[in-house]
Amino acid sequence: MSDYPNDPALPGEPVPAPEARALPSDVVTLDGPVPGDPLELVPRLTAALSRPGPAVVVATSGSTGRPKKTVLSTQALTASGRATERATTGPGQWLLCLPAHYVAGIQVLARSVLAGTRPVAMPTEHFTPAAFADAAQRLTHPVRYVSVVPTQLQRILDPRDGAPDPRAVAALARFDAVLVGGSALYPDLAARAADEGVHVVRTYGMSETCGGCVYDDAALDAVTAGIVPDGAPSSAVPDPNERREGRIWLGGAAVADGYLDDPAQTADHFRVIGGVRWYRTDDLGVLREDGTLRVLGRTDDVINTGGVKVSAGLVAAELQRDERVRQALVLAVPHPEWGQAVAALIALREGSDLNAVERELSSAIRDGLGAPAVPKLWRHVAQLPMLATGKPDRRSAEALFASPDV
Repeated sequence: MSDYPNDPALPGEPVPAPEARALPSDVVTLDGPVPGDPLELVPRLTAALSRPGPAVVVATSGSTGRPKKTVLSTQALTASGRATERATTGPGQWLLCLPAHYVAGIQVLARSVLAGTRPVAMPTEHFTPAAFADAAQRLTHPVRYVSVVPTQLQRILDPRDGAPDPRAVAALARFDAVLVGGSALYPDLAARAADEGVHVVRTYGMSETCGGCVYDDAALDAVTAGIVPDGAPSSAVPDPNERREGRIWLGGAAVADGYLDDPAQTADHFRVIGGVRWYRTDDLGVLREDGTLRVLGRTDDVINTGGVKVSAGLVAAELQRDERVRQALVLAVPHPEWGQAVAALIALREGSDLNAVERELSSAIRDGLGAPAVPKLWRHVAQLPMLATGKPDRRSAEALFASPDV
């Protein structure tokens, strides 16, 4: 490993970056939307998963905008898929309603290959509850799974205009597990799903861990979650028994091989410690006494306002507790006096009094998190801007605050 960069401030040894010249000829490379029928990827994926080594390359810009190509091996995808089966009700048939070139989409196809079942794909056009219900009718296996982002779940259970489509709600409740990831699941939406008998499984993960690897706050058995607490040296080893807040590390068989042709980024995030491959995430969290993981937000989501550090994730969670709030995003925006200001972008239910909501939410945040955490700036939208991955589009959201009164 001596030919690869090594930051002595990080624990363990760097993982060698995968090289394009060494990839098998049948590796499935996903660097943009898949043209035509995404199910045409299944034969190629079946071939790649029939032998060890790199099987899939997933391109992503992440939250930083810097392109990265994550290499997923047959071993990692298999470990992830089998762990998912053990965490749910065993092999089953999957419905694909996410873009196949993102990790959550390709995982639907990979899990189908491993299960020996034929997936069903929704049309690639705009997601609608009616199209979802139609596609779900084509499933034939008694055990059924689907992966969605919160926005899709909300369109079925809590549409912005009109009542829910009963066909779509019934179809959703028919699944043995509805995996929800990509961004936070609001408590009110989770409660609506439970009321309708929908078996929601909240997932946390990323391309570098073959997608979701923590289900309902518990790591899959192919993965170990560890924490390097705030204030610890960066060389500190991630500890699965650490109960203080800090950076989340994820280790085990489902961790990717690294970033294609990018030794520096690979060494910065992928480390081998005690023979185990770990991924150093950009997320903050805490392991509870029972070992479950609470994700608090990103490391760059800490807002320094007037010298006081505020967690944007905790503020957003407080906003989302209010049933009048359909969606919420908390950001840092530049401020001439405080350096950064806490800014809240929210989508409210129809009929909500905007001034009353701001006043009451401000009071709740002040009581729960302290005065510095109260948003200084508010913007109201009908719907949060979203990326194709189902995550909030932070750049578009920040642009909404770029006005003279900020």
